[in-house]
Amino acid sequence: MSILRAAAIAALFLVTAPFAAVANDVTLTARDGSVELTGMLLGYDGEFYRIDTEYGVLTIDGSGVTCDGPGCPGLGSFVAEFTISGAQEMGAVLIPALVEGFALRHSYALKREELAGVGFLYTLFEGDAGREAARITIKLTSSDEGFADLLGNQADMVISMREATGRERAMAREAGMGDLRSLRQVRVIALDALVPVVAPGNPVRRLSMTQLMQIYSGQVTNWSELGGEDAPITPYLRDASLGFGRVFVTDVVRAQGGALADNVLTQVSDAALTHAVSEDPFGIGIAGFSHSGNAEVVTLSGPCGFDLAATRNSIKAEDYPLTTPMYLYLPARRLPKLARDFLAYMRSDAAQFVTRRAGFVDQAFGEIPVGAQGDRLANAIRAAGPEVGLDELKRMAEIMANATRLSLTFRFEGGSIVLDAPSRSNVALLARALEAGRFDGRQMAFVGFGDGQGAASLNQKIARRRAAAVRKAVLAEMEGAKPDLAIEAFGEALPMACDDSAWGRTVNRRVEIWLR
Repeated sequence: MSILRAAAIAALFLVTAPFAAVANDVTLTARDGSVELTGMLLGYDGEFYRIDTEYGVLTIDGSGVTCDGPGCPGLGSFVAEFTISGAQEMGAVLIPALVEGFALRHSYALKREELAGVGFLYTLFEGDAGREAARITIKLTSSDEGFADLLGNQADMVISMREATGRERAMAREAGMGDLRSLRQVRVIALDALVPVVAPGNPVRRLSMTQLMQIYSGQVTNWSELGGEDAPITPYLRDASLGFGRVFVTDVVRAQGGALADNVLTQVSDAALTHAVSEDPFGIGIAGFSHSGNAEVVTLSGPCGFDLAATRNSIKAEDYPLTTPMYLYLPARRLPKLARDFLAYMRSDAAQFVTRRAGFVDQAFGEIPVGAQGDRLANAIRAAGPEVGLDELKRMAEIMANATRLSLTFRFEGGSIVLDAPSRSNVALLARALEAGRFDGRQMAFVGFGDGQGAASLNQKIARRRAAAVRKAVLAEMEGAKPDLAIEAFGEALPMACDDSAWGRTVNRRVEIWLR
């Protein structure tokens, strides 16, 4: 079989990035002259052609063919072009910081241009002659418009503050873009969190999720109902149809049966929101952890006495219930090499440093010593019921005393053992770290925990099944030799939150990584 025919068959599973120029007719001929294909050039990434032929869209290895026709690219001057579209919260600061960090890391000269009504254009140059190597467009739209751009072949990557919907995934499959749920096509590139903020002089420093819903749905309108002064509450929020505003309305207000009240004041940015709240002694706002400004952050609490404060560690481990993963989605098609290099860079330690400098919570591995987990142990003792005996608590304390907790946690959809979207991304992160030998010489255990619903013995078994499922997923993602990874489970013995709400039970159902 010729190189051309083999590549054509492989093309059924491989698609390249869109070509920036207007597509034109080309003829690709195998170097031995045995096969010739004519069609419309849709893309060229410096290595592969993508053409629309009478047989459908095919991707052909450029090393095995010659190109003839008005659409043939100038092979000696190929410039990688790709577009990133989606959430403004990510596109305005985080993605530009990562592009600039990538350029510095790989010794590219860089030029940034403002595109009115669109976003930014970065041009990368290489070599002493300053040859143009890439043009990267960042479109500041929304998560919805980012997916629409991807489906319309107007973007190569989507940045999103939410998961792809079932409809978006179905449309992507129908368009030959693969499964947007797969490990290869979605990753978490950073984390942020929604935090309630109030003016510095406001005495209210703890609120429950139910109270937040009641404030923003107009059921609680006076601070005296929350232990504060006798004064009306002024709620502030970002646009409820976009980004953080949409996440809050969906995950907090509507999830608890509420509806957004008419008296909520909309702000155009986090900076505007935190400024308005800090100047309003009776205001409250929902801001991003990375942009809480001069306002005071309120701790989330529950009726059982558990407090969940937003810190870098609690957000990184996703123990804080309003953690907001920042997603990157890719179609199942071949991107230019420079784009692939950029994707690889985003997983590097250098990129995690850039993410921190940009104000977001990175995914670099950290270890939490037992000395920093006193509240967790106190909660375990306080919440222990008749089914969690002293012997089990002592066993857990003894193991924890000789271990540190990795800042990586796995959680699940509903009451199942199916990993949620951030945890599926965590599988790839941990697998790559193990392959690189990052934890060589250490003992690693996958430790399962559950909520307090039902019998403790059953919760213990489910927690062990979840730990085993995570270990299996990580090992399946690894290439080469598989390390010996232990499993442990403590069921409902170490709750992170109250079990009286769906979000509390979700936080409690988890698998942690302990290292010795």
